[in-house]
Amino acid sequence: MLQPHPSSLHIEENVMLAPLTTIGLGGPARFFVTAGNRETVEQALSWARTNTLPLFVLGGGSNLVISDRGFDGLVVHLRLRGVDLVDADGAVLVRAAAGEPWDPLVARCVKLDLAGIECLSGIPGYVGATPIQNVGAYGQEVSETIVEVEALDRVTGELCRFSNEECGFAYRSSRFKKGDQGRYLVVSVAFRLLRGGAPAMRYPELVKELGGEKTPSLSRIRELVIAVRRRKGMVIDPSDPDTRSDGSFFMNPIIDEAEVEGFLDRVRKGGGLREGELPPMYPVSEGIKLSAAWLIERAGFSRGYGEGRVGLSTRHTLAIVNRGGATSSELLMLVRRIRQRVHEQLGIVLPPEPVFVGFTGEELAGVV
Repeated sequence: MLQPHPSSLHIEENVMLAPLTTIGLGGPARFFVTAGNRETVEQALSWARTNTLPLFVLGGGSNLVISDRGFDGLVVHLRLRGVDLVDADGAVLVRAAAGEPWDPLVARCVKLDLAGIECLSGIPGYVGATPIQNVGAYGQEVSETIVEVEALDRVTGELCRFSNEECGFAYRSSRFKKGDQGRYLVVSVAFRLLRGGAPAMRYPELVKELGGEKTPSLSRIRELVIAVRRRKGMVIDPSDPDTRSDGSFFMNPIIDEAEVEGFLDRVRKGGGLREGELPPMYPVSEGIKLSAAWLIERAGFSRGYGEGRVGLSTRHTLAIVNRGGATSSELLMLVRRIRQRVHEQLGIVLPPEPVFVGFTGEELAGVV
């Protein structure tokens, strides 16, 4: 029998989660709390601990796949709001609550001429997810500007603060996603941005879009990034089913330099390269980054490829879309098929990017 919760804590039951996700998949939450302040968050954590209930923190619903069964525990819908700007050592410290929508924050910073996150325009979700995933796009990652993450320890209820170094950032990862996955609930993130700083112009596609323009403004970069994302179906549009997705479903895999020749041999033997052609490959600190989109297409999956109610976007092979009425089980079947064929033909394992909630290990076999 469950222990009672404080009268000030409003708990709903059997709340459908699919409408709260960008891909529109998932069953109900057994218990559900909307947390608009830290006191509600702390009460919800305490009640879940007292009743040994599994707990999941829901933000903007992007980069997330929830089981058709839903979640048999407590879902805390984090709606903490608030943004503070403080001048600090020639820069501006922007501290944002975890429930702040991400893209409006980027827009506000760009408008204030604060450089550091302009290439991350158009990304859905909330601020609290950005350090967990080390969100990145078009040549920028949040790890470049994050100076502190404030989080509640779900086990002890203690409020903890982590410096950039303590966050353990890596490509699309952090301590909050790996070693300490599920332990901390992010409540705020502080970014150090440069007033009047130059925009990041590292990404080849973005440089090409500039057409030789040498000194674009932050607002110009934001405008171009959103335009490129929109062409790829990566800007959510409720009227466009082709954007009902988790964005890029697969991360770009990274291989050791010693593996490159073997990879190229497999591609050549499969007839996947023309004379003098090379796959997209980018040196990074961890090794050589490959293009997941290129690998998927070379394995025979073209844009618009579909299997019933799920399929690839007609604009980008990295996005898996819910064409209407799909189930999470159908999505997992397609993910397995893509990963298996890429591995069989090219010898590369595609790492998925979303968080999977409410699934058994058996159900995720071949998916993660």
